[in-house]
Amino acid sequence: MKTSIRRTLTAAAATTGLMGLGLAGAAAHVTVKADTTAAGAYANLTVAFSHACDGSPTNKLTISLPEPLIDAKPEIVPGWKVEKVTETLDEPLTLDNGSSVTERVGQIVYTAETPVEDGYLQKMDISVQLPEAEGETLAFPVLQSCVEGETDWAQIPAEGEDPHSLEAPAPTITLTGAEEGHGEEATAEETAEAANLESASTSNDTSGSAAAGYVGLGAGLLGLIAGVTALIRTRKAKA
Repeated sequence: MKTSIRRTLTAAAATTGLMGLGLAGAAAHVTVKADTTAAGAYANLTVAFSHACDGSPTNKLTISLPEPLIDAKPEIVPGWKVEKVTETLDEPLTLDNGSSVTERVGQIVYTAETPVEDGYLQKMDISVQLPEAEGETLAFPVLQSCVEGETDWAQIPAEGEDPHSLEAPAPTITLTGAEEGHGEEATAEETAEAANLESASTSNDTSGSAAAGYVGLGAGLLGLIAGVTALIRTRKAKA
C-alpha cells in the first residue's frame, strides 16, 4: 500500500514538474499584441516580457519591424532610452498620398538605464500603420540582450508547425479584414433619417389635428351666433 502511494506521489510530482516547465517556457516568450489587426488600420503594438536571460537582467531590446511597415512611433518609457533605426529601401516606394520614400524604420531599440530583473513585467508600445494585406502574418523578431548573454526571439515556424514547439519563436500577428466602421455609420444615418421622418410625420399629424379642431370650433361659434340672432328676432316679432 505504501509503495503504491509513493509511486503515485512520484508520478504526480513528475507531472507537476513537467507542467511547470511547460508553463515557464510559455511565459518566457517576448510577446507582441496589437489593439487591432485590421488591414490598413493604425495599430498600437504592445511589446512585453517578464523574464531574463537565464537569470541575467535584461538591459536592451532590439525590435525588428517587417518590411511592409514604413514608419513607427515608439513610446517614451521612463527608465529607457529609445532609438529608431532607419534603413534604405531597395527601391523608392510611392505612398497613397503620392509622396515617395527611400527609407523606412527597420528597428526600434530600447536600452534600459537600470537592467530589469527576472520576474518583472515590462511593456512598451509602438504605433504603426498596418499594410493592406488581409490574411498575411507579420513577424517581429526581438533580440533580448542581458547583462550576461542574449536571446534572439527570431524563429519562424514552418507551414503547419506549432510555434509553441520552437525554443525562441518570433512574435507574430495575423492581419484580418478591414474594420466595418462605414457600415455602422450608414446605419446610424439611416436611423437618424427615419427618426426625422417620423418626427416630421408626427408634426404634420399634430398640425392637421389642430387645424381640424380650429375649423370645428369656428363652425360651433357660427352656429351659436346664428342661434342667438334667431332668438332675438323671435322675441322682437312677439313684441
